[in-house]
Amino acid sequence: MSEIFDVNRIIIFVLVSILIVAFSWRSLKNPAHHGFYRFFVFEGILLIIVLNIPYWLDSLKSPIQLLSGFFLLTSIYLVIRSLSTMKTLGGKRAIDKMPENYNFENTTNLITTGIFKYIRHPMYGSLLFLAWGALLKHLTWYGLILAIGVSFQIYRTAKKEEEENIAFFGEAYINYMQQTKMIIPFIF
Repeated sequence: MSEIFDVNRIIIFVLVSILIVAFSWRSLKNPAHHGFYRFFVFEGILLIIVLNIPYWLDSLKSPIQLLSGFFLLTSIYLVIRSLSTMKTLGGKRAIDKMPENYNFENTTNLITTGIFKYIRHPMYGSLLFLAWGALLKHLTWYGLILAIGVSFQIYRTAKKEEEENIAFFGEAYINYMQQTKMIIPFIF
Protein backbone atom coordinates (compact mmCIF):
# COMPACT_ATOMS: atom_id res chain seq x y z
CA MET A 1 0.00 0.00 0.00
CA SER A 2 2.99 2.32 0.40
CA GLU A 3 3.18 2.42 -3.40
CA ILE A 4 0.06 4.62 -3.33
CA PHE A 5 1.99 7.43 -1.68
CA ASP A 6 4.57 7.95 -4.43
CA VAL A 7 5.18 11.72 -4.54
CA ASN A 8 5.26 11.93 -8.35
CA ARG A 9 1.88 10.26 -8.66
CA ILE A 10 0.42 12.52 -5.99
CA ILE A 11 1.65 15.56 -7.93
CA ILE A 12 0.15 14.20 -11.15
CA PHE A 13 -3.14 13.53 -9.39
CA VAL A 14 -3.30 17.03 -7.92
CA LEU A 15 -2.39 18.78 -11.19
CA VAL A 16 -4.87 16.84 -13.32
CA SER A 17 -7.52 17.25 -10.61
CA ILE A 18 -7.09 21.02 -10.89
CA LEU A 19 -7.82 20.71 -14.63
CA ILE A 20 -10.86 18.54 -13.97
CA VAL A 21 -12.19 21.05 -11.44
CA ALA A 22 -11.67 23.85 -13.97
CA PHE A 23 -13.51 21.82 -16.63
CA SER A 24 -16.32 20.92 -14.23
CA TRP A 25 -16.64 24.23 -12.39
CA ARG A 26 -20.07 25.20 -13.72
CA SER A 27 -21.48 21.75 -12.98
CA LEU A 28 -20.04 21.64 -9.48
CA LYS A 29 -22.13 24.68 -8.58
CA ASN A 30 -25.33 22.75 -9.37
CA PRO A 31 -25.70 19.34 -7.63
CA ALA A 32 -28.95 18.79 -9.54
CA HIS A 33 -27.03 18.66 -12.87
CA HIS A 34 -25.57 15.47 -14.37
CA GLY A 35 -22.16 17.14 -14.63
CA PHE A 36 -21.94 17.28 -10.85
CA TYR A 37 -21.92 13.46 -10.72
CA ARG A 38 -19.67 13.22 -13.77
CA PHE A 39 -16.98 15.13 -11.87
CA PHE A 40 -16.66 12.24 -9.41
CA VAL A 41 -16.42 9.80 -12.33
CA PHE A 42 -13.50 11.78 -13.76
CA GLU A 43 -11.75 11.93 -10.38
CA GLY A 44 -12.23 8.20 -9.74
CA ILE A 45 -10.86 7.26 -13.15
CA LEU A 46 -7.92 9.62 -12.67
CA LEU A 47 -7.15 7.94 -9.36
CA ILE A 48 -7.24 4.47 -10.93
CA ILE A 49 -4.94 5.61 -13.74
CA VAL A 50 -2.50 7.32 -11.39
CA LEU A 51 -2.36 4.31 -9.08
CA ASN A 52 -1.57 2.04 -12.03
CA ILE A 53 0.94 4.21 -13.92
CA PRO A 54 3.94 2.07 -12.88
CA TYR A 55 2.28 -1.04 -14.34
CA TRP A 56 0.88 0.44 -17.54
CA LEU A 57 3.34 -1.30 -19.86
CA ASP A 58 3.97 -4.52 -17.87
CA SER A 59 3.40 -7.87 -19.64
CA LEU A 60 1.51 -6.36 -22.59
CA LYS A 61 0.86 -9.79 -24.12
CA SER A 62 -0.68 -11.34 -21.03
CA PRO A 63 -4.41 -12.13 -21.25
CA ILE A 64 -5.35 -9.51 -18.64
CA GLN A 65 -3.30 -6.84 -20.43
CA LEU A 66 -4.89 -7.77 -23.75
CA LEU A 67 -8.33 -7.40 -22.17
CA SER A 68 -7.24 -4.07 -20.71
CA GLY A 69 -6.08 -2.95 -24.15
CA PHE A 70 -9.40 -4.01 -25.69
CA PHE A 71 -11.31 -2.01 -23.06
CA LEU A 72 -9.10 1.05 -23.59
CA LEU A 73 -9.49 0.89 -27.39
CA THR A 74 -13.25 0.47 -26.97
CA SER A 75 -13.23 3.57 -24.77
CA ILE A 76 -11.46 5.60 -27.46
CA TYR A 77 -13.79 4.30 -30.18
CA LEU A 78 -16.94 5.16 -28.22
CA VAL A 79 -15.92 8.74 -27.41
CA ILE A 80 -14.79 9.48 -30.97
CA ARG A 81 -17.94 8.00 -32.54
CA SER A 82 -20.28 9.76 -30.13
CA LEU A 83 -18.64 13.19 -30.44
CA SER A 84 -18.55 12.89 -34.23
CA THR A 85 -22.22 11.91 -34.39
CA MET A 86 -23.28 14.63 -31.96
CA LYS A 87 -21.40 17.27 -33.94
CA THR A 88 -22.90 16.11 -37.24
CA LEU A 89 -26.50 15.41 -36.22
CA GLY A 90 -27.08 17.08 -32.87
CA GLY A 91 -27.77 20.68 -33.80
CA LYS A 92 -27.31 23.42 -31.21
CA ARG A 93 -29.61 24.78 -28.56
CA ALA A 94 -29.28 27.85 -26.42
CA ILE A 95 -27.03 27.36 -23.44
CA ASP A 96 -29.09 29.65 -21.18
CA LYS A 97 -31.48 26.80 -20.24
CA MET A 98 -28.62 24.69 -18.88
CA PRO A 99 -25.55 26.87 -18.42
CA GLU A 100 -23.71 23.95 -16.83
CA ASN A 101 -23.67 22.12 -20.17
CA TYR A 102 -20.89 22.35 -22.69
CA ASN A 103 -21.63 23.15 -26.32
CA PHE A 104 -21.34 19.52 -27.45
CA GLU A 105 -24.00 18.53 -24.89
CA ASN A 106 -26.56 21.08 -26.10
CA THR A 107 -28.17 19.22 -28.96
CA THR A 108 -31.54 20.18 -30.38
CA ASN A 109 -32.06 16.88 -32.15
CA LEU A 110 -32.56 13.54 -30.46
CA ILE A 111 -29.86 11.38 -32.04
CA THR A 112 -30.94 7.77 -32.57
CA THR A 113 -28.56 6.65 -35.32
CA GLY A 114 -24.94 5.57 -35.44
CA ILE A 115 -23.63 4.47 -32.06
CA PHE A 116 -26.74 6.04 -30.48
CA LYS A 117 -28.84 3.36 -32.17
CA TYR A 118 -27.34 0.86 -29.74
CA ILE A 119 -26.68 2.87 -26.58
CA ARG A 120 -28.02 6.13 -25.19
CA HIS A 121 -24.82 7.16 -23.43
CA PRO A 122 -21.76 6.17 -25.48
CA MET A 123 -19.53 8.69 -23.69
CA TYR A 124 -20.43 7.18 -20.33
CA GLY A 125 -19.77 3.79 -21.89
CA SER A 126 -16.38 5.15 -22.89
CA LEU A 127 -15.68 6.20 -19.31
CA LEU A 128 -16.79 2.79 -18.03
CA PHE A 129 -14.41 0.97 -20.38
CA LEU A 130 -11.64 3.44 -19.50
CA ALA A 131 -12.07 2.80 -15.77
CA TRP A 132 -12.03 -0.98 -16.10
CA GLY A 133 -9.26 -0.96 -18.71
CA ALA A 134 -7.10 1.14 -16.39
CA LEU A 135 -7.96 -1.12 -13.45
CA LEU A 136 -6.81 -4.22 -15.33
CA LYS A 137 -3.33 -2.72 -15.75
CA HIS A 138 -2.73 -3.71 -12.12
CA LEU A 139 -5.64 -5.35 -10.34
CA THR A 140 -5.78 -4.57 -6.60
CA TRP A 141 -8.55 -4.65 -4.02
CA TYR A 142 -8.53 -0.85 -3.64
CA GLY A 143 -8.54 -0.40 -7.42
CA LEU A 144 -11.48 -2.79 -7.69
CA ILE A 145 -13.40 -0.80 -5.05
CA LEU A 146 -12.64 2.40 -6.99
CA ALA A 147 -13.79 0.88 -10.31
CA ILE A 148 -17.03 -0.34 -8.74
CA GLY A 149 -17.59 3.13 -7.25
CA VAL A 150 -16.88 4.78 -10.60
CA SER A 151 -19.28 2.39 -12.32
CA PHE A 152 -22.00 3.32 -9.84
CA GLN A 153 -21.32 7.04 -10.41
CA ILE A 154 -21.49 6.55 -14.18
CA TYR A 155 -24.89 4.94 -13.73
CA ARG A 156 -26.07 7.81 -11.48
CA THR A 157 -24.78 10.37 -13.98
CA ALA A 158 -26.57 8.66 -16.86
CA LYS A 159 -29.83 8.47 -14.89
CA LYS A 160 -29.58 12.17 -14.04
CA GLU A 161 -28.92 13.07 -17.65
CA GLU A 162 -31.89 10.95 -18.71
CA GLU A 163 -34.12 13.02 -16.43
CA GLU A 164 -32.80 16.15 -18.18
CA ASN A 165 -33.31 14.58 -21.62
CA ILE A 166 -36.89 13.58 -20.81
CA ALA A 167 -37.58 17.16 -19.70
CA PHE A 168 -36.17 18.47 -23.01
CA PHE A 169 -37.19 15.81 -25.59
CA GLY A 170 -40.31 14.48 -23.82
CA GLU A 171 -42.08 11.36 -25.03
CA ALA A 172 -39.60 10.87 -27.89
CA TYR A 173 -36.81 10.26 -25.38
CA ILE A 174 -38.94 7.88 -23.33
CA ASN A 175 -39.62 5.85 -26.50
CA TYR A 176 -35.91 5.94 -27.36
CA MET A 177 -35.06 4.61 -23.89
CA GLN A 178 -37.29 1.59 -24.52
CA GLN A 179 -35.48 0.77 -27.77
CA THR A 180 -31.85 1.03 -26.64
CA LYS A 181 -29.46 -0.06 -23.93
CA MET A 182 -28.08 2.53 -21.55
CA ILE A 183 -24.28 2.21 -21.59
CA ILE A 184 -23.05 -1.08 -23.08
CA PRO A 185 -24.40 -2.21 -26.49
CA PHE A 186 -26.63 -5.32 -26.34
CA ILE A 187 -25.95 -5.75 -22.59
CA PHE A 188 -26.90 -2.81 -20.35
